[in-house]
Amino acid sequence: MKPRPALPPGPYLVVGLARSGIAAAEMLTPYGEVIGADSGEPRGDTAGFEAHDHTDGLELLDRVQTVVKSPGVPKEAPVIAAAHERGLGVVGELELAWRLMPNEFVAVTGTNGKTTTVELLGEIHRAAGIPVLVAGNVGTALASLASLAGRADPAAVVVCECSSFQLEDTEHFAPECAVLLNVAEDHLDRHGTLEDYRAAKLRVFANQGPDDVAVVPGGFDPPGQGRVVGFDAGAWELRLRGAHNHENAMAATAAALARGVPAEAVQRGLAEFPGVEHRLEEVAERGGVLYVNDSKATNPASARVAVEAFAGGIHLILGGSLKGGSYEELRAPVRERAAGVYLIGEAAERLREEVGGEVVGDLASAVEAARVAAAPGDVVLLSPACASFDQYENFEARGRHFKELVLA
Repeated sequence: MKPRPALPPGPYLVVGLARSGIAAAEMLTPYGEVIGADSGEPRGDTAGFEAHDHTDGLELLDRVQTVVKSPGVPKEAPVIAAAHERGLGVVGELELAWRLMPNEFVAVTGTNGKTTTVELLGEIHRAAGIPVLVAGNVGTALASLASLAGRADPAAVVVCECSSFQLEDTEHFAPECAVLLNVAEDHLDRHGTLEDYRAAKLRVFANQGPDDVAVVPGGFDPPGQGRVVGFDAGAWELRLRGAHNHENAMAATAAALARGVPAEAVQRGLAEFPGVEHRLEEVAERGGVLYVNDSKATNPASARVAVEAFAGGIHLILGGSLKGGSYEELRAPVRERAAGVYLIGEAAERLREEVGGEVVGDLASAVEAARVAAAPGDVVLLSPACASFDQYENFEARGRHFKELVLA
């Protein structure tokens, strides 16, 4: 493995005490004083370090040398701007955890398909008998694997899901294999423009050397010096539904084969992989109607491929909180395949104008309306095309509620 840079100097101020922030604070405690700050209530156990709630953290900057920015904290936050003005280091949890881990890294980014692809790569490595750990944006925080308490097996390959929020806070991050699945309009409320969002994604390749692998869609020219491998060839047998999942499988196949994973293990992993929760998850069949939980579809491109995974007869539940950008790309596939569209949450009126459908308000009302309207052979699909934060803590909570409603 390539050498890692040393950690920046402490004391450290960790801004944002959700899952990754708390994991970062716990990871850093052996290396210097750690102070945590959150604008609300911390979402986890902060007993191992000094924590401050309901604060922007500005009053704590005099005590630290490095600010650790959690992914959910925008770079425009006053404490981040002030840290830059003072010349303090500002870095993210992904970068710091990578510096502390000697493991081979496979980093997966893209607008859609990240979770499916990292879990699929995990399945492929297990089929090959290669120790593997899956971590990142969704699921296990990478820092929890880098802490002394949870120190990962150094022989394990780390397959890490990397969001644009995480990548924009990297400096030297250079995974041995980096995978870009796709780039579509998303998170414009945070990044401002598609160009800035795309630039954040491409940072996954920026520091790669000639011995590293850069897996990209066919014809894509990434930055950095990594050996470029395209994934526009076909994949082996796959259990998952939808053309987009075949693209995810092609990317995983390319990343595995380029790094020497045996082809038979790749084939076995693809054939056995059952999919991930909240992504085209078939919940139940009731009265001949299939209910599908795709709560992880938090942007229009992701919802579009979910709709296109079914031939027709779809009763589609859309809506949630606004993220910026247009929903118009949904109009044609919805008109072609949907038998009904039920709109919920903050984005409902905007969706009615751009896509069409009936505003019903909340998820329970949408499930009931779809249940009444659906006929045997139809599909009730929750694929919201929106974030969940207007009515739920996260997309997982929204998906769990959908499953509870269906199973009840």
